[in-house]
Amino acid sequence: MIGRISGILAHKAPGEVTVDVGGVGYQIFIPLSVFYRLPELGEKVSLHTHTHLREDALQLFGFLEPEEKQVFLLLNSVAGIGPKLAVTVLSGIPADELARALREGDQARLVSIPGVGKKLAERMVVELRDKMISIPAPEIAAGDGSQLTRDAVSALVNLGYRRAEAEKSVREVAKKEEGTLADVLKEALRRLSQ
Repeated sequence: MIGRISGILAHKAPGEVTVDVGGVGYQIFIPLSVFYRLPELGEKVSLHTHTHLREDALQLFGFLEPEEKQVFLLLNSVAGIGPKLAVTVLSGIPADELARALREGDQARLVSIPGVGKKLAERMVVELRDKMISIPAPEIAAGDGSQLTRDAVSALVNLGYRRAEAEKSVREVAKKEEGTLADVLKEALRRLSQ
């Protein structure tokens, strides 16, 4: 089983990437939440992977954070959810929001995810509510996960930016400079408007 792949990002598209490891390109399926946080082509990338073996295929599913992989595996354990639907679910809702919705039994939020109907949402809540308590809420994959970073991402989301875009922008700003919340927001907004 392949549990982690590190290499050069050779190709990226919504839903999949190719990581070059020593001249071998591994095709890895990813949720959109991971796609928006990937580095540029030609840069190093490391993904936590799940190997799915079928009769006719060997597929890899990748995640930037181990908590995302844990949530994927829990989704995969629900009857009626295979790996492709689990990736679709994680593309429609960040792992931490999904965990919160399951803990709180928020079926309306679950039904808003593409591919999840009322019966599947009910089954997800029943089967995963208690299991989600053991998963720590993933820290924002931006900067150091500080309060300043979380506040900056929250402010951008409240302004209407998608969470993944906001996280990526704040992460890039946090790598290069430190400052007040206003400084980080100003630079992140400049990057998002380009």
